[in-house]
Amino acid sequence: MKVAILGTRGIPNNYGGFEQLAEFLSVALHLKGHEVFVYNSSLHPYPEKEFNGVKIIVCQDLENKIGTAGQFIYDYNCIVDSRKRDFDIIVQLGYTSSSIWGFLLPKKAFVITNMDGLEWKRSKYSFLVKQFLKLAEFWAVKSSQALVADSKGIQAYLTQKYKVEPYFIAYGAKPFYAPNEAILPQYKLIAKQYYLLIARLEPENNIETIIKGYVQSNAKEPLIIIGAINQYGNHLKTKYANYNIRFEGSIYNLEVLNNLRYFCKMYFHGHTVGGTNPSLLEAMASQAFICAHGNEFNQSVLENDGLYFYHENDIAQIITSPPDMELMEVFVANNLKRIEQLYTWPTIVNQYEQLLYFKK
Repeated sequence: MKVAILGTRGIPNNYGGFEQLAEFLSVALHLKGHEVFVYNSSLHPYPEKEFNGVKIIVCQDLENKIGTAGQFIYDYNCIVDSRKRDFDIIVQLGYTSSSIWGFLLPKKAFVITNMDGLEWKRSKYSFLVKQFLKLAEFWAVKSSQALVADSKGIQAYLTQKYKVEPYFIAYGAKPFYAPNEAILPQYKLIAKQYYLLIARLEPENNIETIIKGYVQSNAKEPLIIIGAINQYGNHLKTKYANYNIRFEGSIYNLEVLNNLRYFCKMYFHGHTVGGTNPSLLEAMASQAFICAHGNEFNQSVLENDGLYFYHENDIAQIITSPPDMELMEVFVANNLKRIEQLYTWPTIVNQYEQLLYFKK
């Protein structure tokens, strides 16, 4: 089939979870014999017209000039272009800035939308923005022929709210079996002697809760934080400059990230909004010992094979009195097995491909 993937900044992944999904899904579908196109932002650094057999369509993105409004223009440009391409399938990853243009989607294409998380719950948004996002969610449901929920919690919410039947398809992760300790010296780290947090630096990811708990614990090992340094990140970086906390900025090299996860003493995952978060799966796949925020999304993935926190005091207590090594090894082994059985990329790609054949 002729398949288009919209809604991301493009491939190869240079940003986040949806971009990673677009990269793995597009290449895998191409290898299965489909003709696959991915829409790339004009701001994406990749200059070629193809990536591992996947065709790249570049559309103008003005986000660097006009901010968030540029995302709406970029999505508009992608959707208008898609009307000229005679696609059989359009896979939309997210809806925040695209569903307002849903009425422009080509009528002959079968539209599959991954509904992401509950975007209107994000604390960074104002009341008016949250109301708009609720509308955007509604428009996405109405303009799609199939919906994908990446967690059972999101699936249940969509079913109850809109009386629809979303398909549950999680993100994927690649099991990591080949650690290389030689990567650590370039980051001035020693195996099992640092704590790690990888996330977008946003309030709803509990960045400061984790930092406060770490500070309260008086831990000697450093806390390493990986994520693009935005305004909120600069605020935290300044506020906690006198503590043993290192903000490393963005790292997109998967081998480096996997090794940093594998060799950390404990991995913190504070995400609260959304479904099956890619960084949580990657931590499991990298055999990290995980301490996660105890919301339903994280618990549905980790189950009983991790520690949970709700407040900074929980973090301090966990750092000060961690479980014994034998139990930690059981948690790590169980999480890796879960990745191998439920969350590998071939499994995820096969589930998406099955949806392609539901085209009317």
